[in-house]
Amino acid sequence: MTQTTAAADLLIIGAGPTGLYAAYYAGFRGHHVAVVDSLPELGGQITAMYPEKQILDVAGFPSVKGRDLVEGLVAQAATAKPDYFLDRTARDLVEDDDGVTVTLDDGTVIRAGAVLITAGIGRFTPRPLPAGEGWLGRGLEFFVPSFAPYAGKDVVIVGGGDSAFDWALHLEPVAASVTLVHRRDAFRAHERTVEEVRASRTRIVTRAEVAALRGAEHLEEVDVVVDGETTTLPCQALVAALGFVADLGPIQQWGIETDRRHIVVDSSMRTSLRRVFAAGDITEYPGKVRLIAVGFGEAATAVNNATVAIDPSAKVFPGHSSEGN
Repeated sequence: MTQTTAAADLLIIGAGPTGLYAAYYAGFRGHHVAVVDSLPELGGQITAMYPEKQILDVAGFPSVKGRDLVEGLVAQAATAKPDYFLDRTARDLVEDDDGVTVTLDDGTVIRAGAVLITAGIGRFTPRPLPAGEGWLGRGLEFFVPSFAPYAGKDVVIVGGGDSAFDWALHLEPVAASVTLVHRRDAFRAHERTVEEVRASRTRIVTRAEVAALRGAEHLEEVDVVVDGETTTLPCQALVAALGFVADLGPIQQWGIETDRRHIVVDSSMRTSLRRVFAAGDITEYPGKVRLIAVGFGEAATAVNNATVAIDPSAKVFPGHSSEGN
C-alpha cells in the first residue's frame, strides 16, 4: 500500500451536520481544513437514513427537509475549501507537542494542528428484527431514504421511537395502509409526533410483535402476535425501526476519556487530549442535550478553542462573522 500524506490546520472527523458547520466555521477562522468520514457521502446519518425527514429543531427553519439542510451545510462548508476524505475511517491517532497525526484505514496519514471529532453516534448497526432474517431487500428495510417506493403498499413499521413515528407520519399519505407495531403501550417518540400519528389513518398496535414474514420472492404478509393472539396483515413493506447498536470503534483506542458510548469533554469542548476536541452527539458532559442545534453551537465553541491550540497567539473569540474588518 502506497502511503499518502496530507496536512491541515484542523482535521474534522465526521461529516454530518455538526462536522460540516465546523468546517465552515474553521474556514472563517482562517484554517485549512480536512474532513474525514467513513460514509461515502456528506451529511452523516441524515444522508444515510433520513434525507426525506422534516427537521424541526434548527433555528431559522420552522421545518427543513434533511437533504435540504445537508445541501445548505455543504454549500456553506465549501467556503472553507475543505479537503474531503470520504469512505475512509480514522484508524489511529497520536498526539505530540506540536500536533496530531491521524492514520486512515487506507494508509493515508494526515498531520494537523488539532483534531475535532464530530462522529455522531460513531459506527452504527441497526438492531435486527428476530423474525426478519433473510428478508432484507425483499420487503424488509431498516431505513426510509425515499418515500416513493412505498406508494400504494401496505406498510408495517416496527418500533416505538422517533424514527418509527416519523416514518409513519410521512408514509401515511402515500401508502395504501400503515400499521405501527410496538411491544409496549408506552412510546419513546416525541409526544407531539405520537399525537399526530394517532390522528392519522395509521393503525397503532401495542403489546405486539411481528412473529413471521411470508411471501414468495417478495414480502406479502406478516403475522403479528397481540396478547397471545396471532393476526395476519397484508404487508409488502416492513420497516424495522428498532434503533441502533452504536460503537465508538477505533476512537476507544486513542487514549481519550469516554463513558464507552460518548466522548467526555469540558466546557471548551476539549477532550482529555490537549489538541483533540469533540462536538455534537458524540460528546458527554453534565446537562448534555442531543440536538442538531446544540451541535452547531458546540462546533463553534470547539473550533474557537482549537484555534488557540493551533496558534497560541490567537484569541479564542475573534468577533462576530457579521462584523466588518
